[in-house]
Amino acid sequence: MKLTRGAYRTFLDSTFGGTGTPKWWRIGKDMEEMSVELNPDVSSVKNIWDETSVQDNGYEPSIDADPYYANPEDEIYPKLLDIAMNRLKGDACKTTILEVMVEDTEDEHHKAWTEDVVVKVSSYGGDTSGVSMPFTVTFDGNRKEGYVTISSGTVTFTEGTIPSGLEG
Repeated sequence: MKLTRGAYRTFLDSTFGGTGTPKWWRIGKDMEEMSVELNPDVSSVKNIWDETSVQDNGYEPSIDADPYYANPEDEIYPKLLDIAMNRLKGDACKTTILEVMVEDTEDEHHKAWTEDVVVKVSSYGGDTSGVSMPFTVTFDGNRKEGYVTISSGTVTFTEGTIPSGLEG
């Protein structure tokens, strides 16, 4: 069975480093397409003996969240506005991403990963469609694998594997 695009869900912690429970905001409401660009960092060098060596430096993943239309009702909006208008940088732009793969919509528990990210607004303004504020999410390490429990619209991440009996 082929998964639909809706099976991959992406959230940002809208508290941006706040203490306590993350407040997960789902990315993508006005988007028809969005992907994590892995940006693999691989190079090869051929020496004078005609031998090739490959250097694999891993990945530099990022997401371009475009379009995003400014919406004061979105939990993320005040922080995006602050980042853009006050030209914030460094820790002020850091939060956590939550990536979820919903393989079976009947289950309440789904494979998930969190990682530290930096969020930067790339522009603001736009046309008559609304105030556009597209942003880029750059992954920043500290990746953790776990699972998500979705119950009554509340998303809860737990690090580790799904305990047997909860797998579905």
